[in-house]
Amino acid sequence: MAPYETLYGCKCRAPLYWTELKTKEKVKVIRDSLKATSDRQKSYTDLKRKEIEFQVGDKVFLKVSPWKKILRFGRKGKLSPRFIGPYEITERIGPVAYRLALLVELEKIHNVFHISMLRRYRFDPSHVISPTEIEIRSDKTYEEEPIKIMAQEVKQLRNKDIALVKLLWQKHGVEEATWESEEAMREQYPDLFTGKIFEGENL
Repeated sequence: MAPYETLYGCKCRAPLYWTELKTKEKVKVIRDSLKATSDRQKSYTDLKRKEIEFQVGDKVFLKVSPWKKILRFGRKGKLSPRFIGPYEITERIGPVAYRLALLVELEKIHNVFHISMLRRYRFDPSHVISPTEIEIRSDKTYEEEPIKIMAQEVKQLRNKDIALVKLLWQKHGVEEATWESEEAMREQYPDLFTGKIFEGENL
């Protein structure tokens, strides 16, 4: 008598001792279970899936993962964009892949992408930025000129107070205004504090 049968009172039921019929039954049960799991996961995915199709000439954003942004696209940091572009579609490769017209800086990257990595770009006139003329010095630098005081406040430190002014700079938008020391700005730009370009009721 085999040691297993002696200890447990029955023959070992290892797969080596299964009959061909029992093996087929077990395999069928395993396949059915895998198919049920796959169908259930597919049903969850289909709820969020949208049928998207692009045409040649459309512009799209390209989705990049965090590590690829650093290795391939030179983007890093927590606030770096998840999408780059827009890029124009030059060719459709099969039902779910498209070829993009990438920039010269990205020429080393394969330019065919799966549709899941693309997001449609809708043209917005505010995205078009007109270039402005800037006088460049011989050393390739240019001078920034403040044009308006937008706000004023006093920052209280432990031992002293510092007067600050919020300046709007030439060739820059309101969102790029910066806080500067009022004392330093009075010395460097005295005309800025005249009534002509001084803005704000509490100033």
